[in-house]
Amino acid sequence: MARVLHNLLLFLMRLALKIRVLGYWSLIYGYCALCTIVALLKLWWNIILRPTTTFQWVTRETPPACLNDTSLGTHCYVRIKESGLRFHYVAAGERGKPLMLFLHGFPEFWFSWRYQLREFKSEFRVVAVDMRGYGESDLPLSTESYRFEFLVTDVKDIVEYLGYNRCCLVGHDWGGTIAWLFAINYPEMVTKLIVLNSPHPSVFTDYALRHPSQLLKSSHFFFFQLPRFPELMLSINDFKALKALFTSRSTGIGRKGRWLTAEDLEAYMYALSQPGALTGALNYYRNVFSSLPLSQNHVMSPVLLLWGERDAFMEQEMAEACRLYIRNHFRLNIISGASHWLQQDQPDIVNTLIWTFLKEGEGRKSYRN
Repeated sequence: MARVLHNLLLFLMRLALKIRVLGYWSLIYGYCALCTIVALLKLWWNIILRPTTTFQWVTRETPPACLNDTSLGTHCYVRIKESGLRFHYVAAGERGKPLMLFLHGFPEFWFSWRYQLREFKSEFRVVAVDMRGYGESDLPLSTESYRFEFLVTDVKDIVEYLGYNRCCLVGHDWGGTIAWLFAINYPEMVTKLIVLNSPHPSVFTDYALRHPSQLLKSSHFFFFQLPRFPELMLSINDFKALKALFTSRSTGIGRKGRWLTAEDLEAYMYALSQPGALTGALNYYRNVFSSLPLSQNHVMSPVLLLWGERDAFMEQEMAEACRLYIRNHFRLNIISGASHWLQQDQPDIVNTLIWTFLKEGEGRKSYRN
């Protein structure tokens, strides 16, 4: 009798798991279909309003002068032997100083860290990377090439190529997600972790599934699962959607901080208008659902989490919940009036808070190899 009950319990547990998995993927594909319908309606409306310009966009041939500003650092390249990929990065500060490595988000590139490159080069070897699929770094064609394990290994390989065995790691948005994962998998390589507007991946998964409001704000995760169509929607009307992402009143930079200049915006258009650039950026999203939940969660490094109060994409409640997964000092700063694009929107405040965090505890000398 006991054996029968045991087998029945195992069967019910497996059935419950299968139902949960089925419900999970049904939610994803159902929401993808809904987002597709909405996008098709937007496309049709655009065609009605702008029949001659909807399908026109321009590939920028010449980089704007701000991308060659020598005060930001030196443009460098590294080819990683294991993956065969070439990565572009901008570096400043003396070689041999502690390494501060910056990882950008979507849809950005190294330039999003321009204010921090200038600020921290006095004390650190600062390096802002174009992550795989972005900017001047190589763009793998396969969606599978953007799985979490490959993105995390990229960071490890770059740190080691630069001649370091540890770093102060700074990430925003998708770069923040990869920074969390790197700190989880290689705790010995992260002296301090600084994340901007990006929750711990497990916090995001748990919270989004329980809060429809966050699921709605994350609708782009589902829409971007589609092949090719998201690239089209981001390109029409000469990348109007991308421009609005950075400049609109609801989502853009500068609602209570620094405005994005016309030249700054053109820098983004130059990077994102190149052939294949949007596909590389969107491929990060196209692997996210198969990579969650995580098998490991705990972060052993000291963590600074900076959060823009007016983030249009991430609800603030997730920030405090990150504390559950951190087994070291955790500092959370909510910046009033700041947008999702925190390091560009409020660079002076962000830089001051980072300096304060770096001076805590071990002090700056702890970053040296």
